[in-house]
Amino acid sequence: MADITMCDGTDCPIKEQCDRFTSKPNEHRQSYFVNVPGKLDEDLKFTCDWYYGDTQASIINQLKDIVNGN
Repeated sequence: MADITMCDGTDCPIKEQCDRFTSKPNEHRQSYFVNVPGKLDEDLKFTCDWYYGDTQASIINQLKDIVNGN
């Protein structure tokens, strides 16, 4: 999937639920984050501003439908 930046998921506890890790990369061209974007906050809770799961994919698809007049 070349239209999103992929993540290698190093030390990420939510990588298996994130499309940036689980999607099949485009074999010809694919961008990846240089560093894994997730981090532990001060309460030791893992957060990632770039997480792309089912909810985010659904929102993007709805926006595409609106833009395309569907």
